[in-house]
Amino acid sequence: MADHNIPDNLRYTEDHEWIKVDGDSATIGITDFAQSELGDIVFVEIETEGETIEGGEVFGTIEAVKTVSDLFMPTGATVDQFNEKLEEDPSLVNNDPYGAGWMIKVSLTDAAALEGATLSAAQYAELVG
Repeated sequence: MADHNIPDNLRYTEDHEWIKVDGDSATIGITDFAQSELGDIVFVEIETEGETIEGGEVFGTIEAVKTVSDLFMPTGATVDQFNEKLEEDPSLVNNDPYGAGWMIKVSLTDAAALEGATLSAAQYAELVG
């Protein structure tokens, strides 16, 4: 069984994003599992700053050596900030997916819907098992 880092204090999506909620705000990135599956990340493109995006819609893309993947919004939110450090050093996502490799900060449009739209750490661990 693979040993993936899945912090208990985060929520997760079936598309391998994580979300850390702080009141009506949240930080979103991709999971350790996702970065390991993608391999070396060479580019993160997020052009949705200032936009309100529904849950399940694409908020950006992530490019690895072998593939390009869409990034999906876990729940309805307005994109407040993109982690500009990723423009210079996209490998932060590989090296520290839950820390320096975060992707966006958002304002949740419906914080109450988040739990139903996302997985707990235990549920996510089962998914990627």
